[in-house]
Amino acid sequence: MAPLLTGCLRAQVSIGVSADDRVSGQIVAATIPTSDVDTGPTLTAPSSLANKIRISEYKQDGYVGSEARFSDLSFGDVQTLGSMSEQATGSYQLALKRSGDTVILDGKADLQTVPVQGTDVQFTIAFPARIGTTNGTRDGDNIITWKLPAGEVTTMRAEVNYPDPNTRSFAGWAGIVGGVTVGVAAIIGAMAWVGRNPPIRRRERAVTSVGNDSSA
Repeated sequence: MAPLLTGCLRAQVSIGVSADDRVSGQIVAATIPTSDVDTGPTLTAPSSLANKIRISEYKQDGYVGSEARFSDLSFGDVQTLGSMSEQATGSYQLALKRSGDTVILDGKADLQTVPVQGTDVQFTIAFPARIGTTNGTRDGDNIITWKLPAGEVTTMRAEVNYPDPNTRSFAGWAGIVGGVTVGVAAIIGAMAWVGRNPPIRRRERAVTSVGNDSSA
């Protein structure tokens, strides 16, 4: 996801996961320019995600490069973001997986070939619920950050529990069907009650009439 380049490197990845398991965020890849015409690394969106990623120029704090913003990615899409730079000298893997109501983040950054001096690589992710376990630094109940040191291999892991959106959809549909069923049953019951009572009243009037005739 974050391109790992030679020289003074800034690679910052920020991701947010929604309760519907959709992923949005941004990637910054930049270096200190070596000349006036050096524009830094250029991020290239994978062809399969071209309509979901917007890439623009990045200039900040003496760094130059590019910035990619993305939205509405699936968990499967996230794994393809690692191919966004042909200038990578390290490797970066990230996977988001769901098992029932548990979402697992599993990642690895291999920066053994990246120069230590002047390197700033960070990864931040926010979940829609409180994080259960992680080996990162918590920045609140639902945000984790990893500072990835150059020259090393870093693993990233986190687990968080929140309802499977597919299960919620089914539960909502089942609730609607249940409500309709109960409503229909109530209507049928009311119709049966109304339909049953008039004959009783008619029988009562008939009995009263016979009694009056007898008295006469």
